[in-house]
Amino acid sequence: MASVRTARRMFCAAAQTAAAAGSSSRWERLKSSKAGVWCRSLLSDYKEACREMVVSAWERPVKTSVYVTLLGGAWACFHTKPDQSSFEAALLERSNQLSLLSPWIRNGFSDGHVQNLVKLRNEDRLRYASLGLLCVVYQANYDPDTMLYEARCSNLSMPWRELPQRVLDIGFIGCWWILDSKMKDYDVNKDEYKHLPAYMQATSPPGPQEVERNERLHRDSWLPLTMEDKEEETTVVDRMENCWIQLEHWISSLKKKLLF
Repeated sequence: MASVRTARRMFCAAAQTAAAAGSSSRWERLKSSKAGVWCRSLLSDYKEACREMVVSAWERPVKTSVYVTLLGGAWACFHTKPDQSSFEAALLERSNQLSLLSPWIRNGFSDGHVQNLVKLRNEDRLRYASLGLLCVVYQANYDPDTMLYEARCSNLSMPWRELPQRVLDIGFIGCWWILDSKMKDYDVNKDEYKHLPAYMQATSPPGPQEVERNERLHRDSWLPLTMEDKEEETTVVDRMENCWIQLEHWISSLKKKLLF
């Protein structure tokens, strides 16, 4: 039995030694192969490039700050770029805002622009294109499901040089800039002031003194009323009554002296 155990241990040790030698020989063959040499050279190149980048960033902090700022701004613009669903939501919100107003006080430019966009949306003629850092919404001639020959022929499709004339809005940093600019003063109908003189049609913003005066008057309007005027009138009346009483006393005393 002892001889069997000894032989088993010898065979196990020999097998482990052969496996280690085989694995080490395979690893050495892999490192010395063409693929291994290419991977090692690639890693060394990347290591050297990273080291040079860190050294140059340390030596030129201003240039590095500019590059980092540009890259961070580009990343922020790309991730805050609005999508097509956000444009439709913004369009419906602006349309609801205008629908709450009477037609007599709506701004004609705002109402016309929004109504045109709603019409194109209902006709499915709005197209969305992503340009990396920003996106555009432009107008198409036909619905994508239209089976007309003019809509399907590639030779009759819209040329790219006409795209600037067809752009309806630009999405950048989470905003639709043309739609927001068209909705400025959407509740002011400028057609109502056409009959006024030119100097009354344009209004200038108030100055600092006028703003301060209006704020002071607004604060004073919330103060409780005081009765100072009535109190002063009561004081004057009392004084006059006292004077009359004293005069009557003086006249009565003078009469008595004259009689005696």
